[in-house]
Amino acid sequence: MNLLTVYVSLCSFCMVIALSSCNNIRGYNEDQAIEQDREKAKGGIELVVLGTIQDAGSPHIACIKKCCVGLSAEEMAKRQVACLGLIDHSDQKYYLIDATPDMTDQLRRLQEHLSWEAARVPDGIFITHAHIGHYTGLMYLGREALGARGVPVFMMPRMMNFIENNGPWSQLIQLGNISPKALEENRLLRLSEDLAIVPISVPHRDEFSETVGFRIIASDKEVLYIPDIDKWEHWDQRILDVIPTADWAFLDASFYNTEELGHRDPIEIPHPLVEESIRLFDLMDSLDRRKIRFIHLNHTNPLLQPNSLQFLELEARGYRLAINGEVFPL
Repeated sequence: MNLLTVYVSLCSFCMVIALSSCNNIRGYNEDQAIEQDREKAKGGIELVVLGTIQDAGSPHIACIKKCCVGLSAEEMAKRQVACLGLIDHSDQKYYLIDATPDMTDQLRRLQEHLSWEAARVPDGIFITHAHIGHYTGLMYLGREALGARGVPVFMMPRMMNFIENNGPWSQLIQLGNISPKALEENRLLRLSEDLAIVPISVPHRDEFSETVGFRIIASDKEVLYIPDIDKWEHWDQRILDVIPTADWAFLDASFYNTEELGHRDPIEIPHPLVEESIRLFDLMDSLDRRKIRFIHLNHTNPLLQPNSLQFLELEARGYRLAINGEVFPL
């Protein structure tokens, strides 16, 4: 390591420490505030983070890099594919947002948070789009697995057409394992008196379906969920105007920068790089930045390493990663 490299590393570390100190001066303990809200919200609505990783999971198939090799069982258990759970304690209903390859364990973990003796399947599953991490968990509802009856699956029109006309997914409908429910862009779907959801279209690689994020609206809080999008500037909405309207924003953080992609062409797998997002989101004030929870991280993303300079700088700037198992009162 030459002297210039050492100097740059020390400067980066000092900047992280300085930014972290500034955040601590504010005296705002967000974790404590969330816990206080949870106590108030008992019997109301809760959001549970059930996964934070990009579609193919971590460790990644055939990956021999240090990001995947040597992970402990505890680390692997935390690295499940991006998914949110919604619990309406008052209405005694619960929902999944996206059906991931990890759905079996995610459903079990979500049920552990229920305050009543619930049916073994959710009262609804909401699908964002037809990429493998977001719908393939539906297979566990079929003949070879649970053999469920009539699970409501909420989808946009192209997504529904894809499921209805392609096996093995079409068999789920033919056998009555799932009951497809149509969603309409920007149209509020009320799930109960205190809970509603709105699909919002976002630009993405729409080979088989359109792609949506969701606005989750409860009586006291609103959550923005966009796990996949091409680039913020390609969206017909201005993300800097949308984040302030939410209480929490779970946003695409697939890749930190292009160095992770190796032989892959970034044009083929477009996402907003975290470096780009930080530069953009830094234009907001600190309170809005703290609403952000980066989610949907590729296995190569250095933010998965809590001791990396990238992770330390991210938190020092007032941002957070979504944490598998974290609960948010709504």
